[in-house]
Amino acid sequence: MRLKYSLLCALAAVVVCSSCNDEWNEEQFERYISFKAPINSEGVSRINVPYKTTEPATYQVPLIVSGSIINDRNYTVRIGIDTDTLDVLNYERFNNRKDLYYKALDTRFFSFPETVEIKAGENTALLPVQFDLNGLDLTDKWVLPLTIEDAPDGSYTPNYRKHYRKALLRIMPFNDYSGNYSGVNYKSYIAGAEGEGAIVKSLIMTYVVDHETVFFYAGTVDETRTDRKNYKIKARFVTEGGRNRVELTAENDNMKFRLNKAPTFYVEETMDPLRPYLLHKTVTIMDIDYNFVDYTTVPNAELEYHVVGDLTMERQINTQIPDDDQSIEWE
Repeated sequence: MRLKYSLLCALAAVVVCSSCNDEWNEEQFERYISFKAPINSEGVSRINVPYKTTEPATYQVPLIVSGSIINDRNYTVRIGIDTDTLDVLNYERFNNRKDLYYKALDTRFFSFPETVEIKAGENTALLPVQFDLNGLDLTDKWVLPLTIEDAPDGSYTPNYRKHYRKALLRIMPFNDYSGNYSGVNYKSYIAGAEGEGAIVKSLIMTYVVDHETVFFYAGTVDETRTDRKNYKIKARFVTEGGRNRVELTAENDNMKFRLNKAPTFYVEETMDPLRPYLLHKTVTIMDIDYNFVDYTTVPNAELEYHVVGDLTMERQINTQIPDDDQSIEWE
């Protein structure tokens, strides 16, 4: 009896092991084609593209074949533009505030192949998108809305789950000086009331103009303001005669921009003590001091502000990675 029981247990173990092995050898899921473009809190996937003037900049968008085992088929995946999804996003997030809508990037600023090949034995592939962003006005919020199109012959199935078939790429070109600066030491006062409380923003965003120039919005104005285009300040970084200075200018005369003191900047580079391959690069703009007038917030009235302080930005750069956009550990 005991022998019969032992034989039954051994047979059951063989069956279980066989079943487990079958699970590893056979596909357990549907094979879907997806983008790898996770969205952020703003509903889009921010991509950082190096600013170039002499040649296009290439950004590689990953595609993935889902499944539990290695892909054993060749796929030719068709990629297209989907502005309808962008329209839905805009309405759901901003309703009738069209001044805050994302805008679809014009075709003259980008190009990409119509199809991407995913080879048998590989579960991923890359879609190379070439960007030529010269002349792009970053006061608007530009998005490249991509979609995985249906296969004409049914040879593959796009992943229909939200944010997998679509890639809403928020285009953010960068140079050595653009990005998020800490604004804790950057203070806005009502002119004439500098002894009272200051208005402070934790982050001041700067946007690319060219290789040596960025722009930001005056005071506490940011891209949530409908009238933000009226308050652009350009900052040109100049090094000459052993001195680093920042030239601040404004093109809109109505904001009555007045520079009280010429700011300077310095760049500091240090290696991380725990991760020796990681470079900390800090850009600091010092002695900012200017006045401007907010002439649109209150109808028929002008509010003059006095802005003073410093701005600091830190980048963490992995020196083992040669590509600029990949080596920077973006926030």
